[in-house]
This record gives sequence, structure tokens and C-alpha cells, in this order.
Amino acid sequence: MDSALKYVFTFVILGHAAIHSAGFLKAFSLAEFSQLTEPISKLPGVFWLISALLFIAAGLLYLQGKDYWWMVASVAIVVSQIVIFQQWTDAKYGTIVNVVILLPVIVALLGAMPSSFQNVYRSEVQARVSPGEDDSIVSEADIQHLPESVQNYLRYSGVIGMPKVHNFHASFTGTMTRSMNSKTLNVSTDQYNFFAAENSRFFYIESSLFGIPLTGLHQIAEGEATFQIKAASMVSVVDAKGEKVVQSDTVTLFNDMWLLAPATLIDPGIQWSEVGPMTVKATFTNSGISISATLFFNETGQLTRFESHDRYMTDDGANYTTYKWSTPIRDYLETDGRMVTSKAEAIWHTPDGDWTYADFNLSEIEYNVTGLQ
Repeated sequence: MDSALKYVFTFVILGHAAIHSAGFLKAFSLAEFSQLTEPISKLPGVFWLISALLFIAAGLLYLQGKDYWWMVASVAIVVSQIVIFQQWTDAKYGTIVNVVILLPVIVALLGAMPSSFQNVYRSEVQARVSPGEDDSIVSEADIQHLPESVQNYLRYSGVIGMPKVHNFHASFTGTMTRSMNSKTLNVSTDQYNFFAAENSRFFYIESSLFGIPLTGLHQIAEGEATFQIKAASMVSVVDAKGEKVVQSDTVTLFNDMWLLAPATLIDPGIQWSEVGPMTVKATFTNSGISISATLFFNETGQLTRFESHDRYMTDDGANYTTYKWSTPIRDYLETDGRMVTSKAEAIWHTPDGDWTYADFNLSEIEYNVTGLQ
């Protein structure tokens, strides 16, 4: 939920709590309210107070971002509706507010289910993180088979003398759009990549549109790939799967290796050809799917752009088109002795013009994690 709407919703909850406190005050003759024309005995008055306190707790928990706020809010709604029924003539319109509060509660409940994208994401990652990985380091000998520009990039990235990368965890903030003319959405993402005999990638997305939460899960593992987005954890917005998604996600996985885990480029299975002094073409294979990309470097050794024609564009999971896809790198960041991409765009080069559909800023990255972060 957008921050402004978050405060509005919190105000609604706390305002509802204040109205419930009026029932308690009237029951104990502590104050009179002209809107409450019917008498309220002391026992129901206690329940008006309990409901008010529950709504206050739920509002504060929600404002603090506590995942369990909806549990307290659910109890508050039940108690509230009971006392509203008892004072129906005076309090019936409180039912409307309870319904307003109930809708986000339902969304939060669905998000807590085992089948939610967030919990599926956590489950898939948890099944793959493990301690005790090989702690050998990347040496000059490991990069000698690579084109010179790639060697220079690995040296610039600081991977020489660092442990080989078996996985990483990264999070981003940024913006995305579904089409060239659609609304720009603020997004936050969480991601794990695993590098083994078959590489895998799990990418969880959170955003909102007009106050409606959007969640997405983009994953490739064991030769299968899916890209799904739901609104309010209920309505499917995108549901993409199949061979084209596997191929597209193989491109994305390779792109991650270049931008976020250059140490993985020592993989002897990658095939190379030099296009120019600072341009290289590479072919990458994962789970039997091969894709190609062209890489551009500068004199400093930095990678400046990744391009591929092997990625498919879709906004609904049903219709696919292939255009050139690129990720220009705008900046680098040093983290624990490694230089990684800190700002990058994702661009479709269409006949109607270039469309920058994603603009990401790296928030944090950690390598060779041994547990769910």
C-alpha cells in the first residue's frame, strides 16, 4: 500500500476506535453523545471499550508494518460488529467501516497462506540454502580461458582472491511499468540466485496500484520457469509459463551473473567469441536451453551494457514478442571488496521506440548465504 494510503487507512482504524470508545463512555456515564440515543448498559460498554482497544492495537501494529496486525484487526471487527448489532439504530453505519477494514484484513490473510507468493518464495529458497559450500577462491588461473575484456571486467569487479560464488541474496527498490503508456509503479524486490549443476533464480516483487497491493513471483528452477503477478493476492494479472518463459529467464539469469555475480562467469560451459576490442558475445546454457548475449565494456574494465535478442516480452503470459533487450549499467558499488552494479535499467527496443520498463537500485547484496535472510 502506498505510504499516503497507509496513513489514511491507519487513521480510519484509529478513528473507528475513537467512535467505539464513545459507547464505553456513555455506558459508564462518563460522557454523553447526542448521536447515541439508545441506553448502553455497563457490560456492553465494556465490549465497546475492548473493541476500541483492539482497533488501536491493530492500527499501531499496521503502522509499524507488523505482519500479524490483521489477526488483531479480525478480532476487533468481530467484537465491533457484535456491539453494533446490539445498538443497531445508532451504530449501524459502523458496519460500513468494518467492511472497509475487513478488505485489507482478507488480503493480509491470503498473503499469510502457504500458497501465497511470499511463502512459496521462502519455501523454495529455504530448500536450497545450505551451509558448508566449497570455500575455494577465484584465482588468475581460473580466468585465463576468458577473452581479455572479460578478464579485465573480473579484475575490476574484485573477484580475484575472493571466494567463488555459489549463491547470493539481493534486494532492490525501483520502478516498473507494464507497457509503454502505463502507470509507473514503485516496487521493492527480494531475490536469491543459486549456482550449481543447474542454476536457479527466485525473484519476489511487491508493489501497489491505486492502493491495491500487487505481489509477484518470477522463478526458474529445474528446467521450468513461471512469472506470476496477483492483485490483492486474489486476482491473477500475469500468469506466464512454458518454453518461452524458460528461455527468457535463462537470459535474465545470465544477466544476473554479469551484473551481480561476475565470479560465476568462470563457468567453463560458457562459450565466447570476441566481436571487437571491448565487445564480446557469449553463449550460456542452463537446463539444456542455450541463449546468447553481447557484452560491451569501457577502458576501465567496467561492463557498460548487456544485450540479447533471445528474451521474450509479454504483459499477460499469453502473447509473446521478441525484441532486443538490454540492461545499461549506470553505476557501480563496492560491497565487501566486490564491485557490483548498483543502478541499472531494463529496456525493450521496439519498433515504436525504446521502452525502459524497469529501473532498479541495489539496496543490499550478500554472497554464499547459509540461511534464509
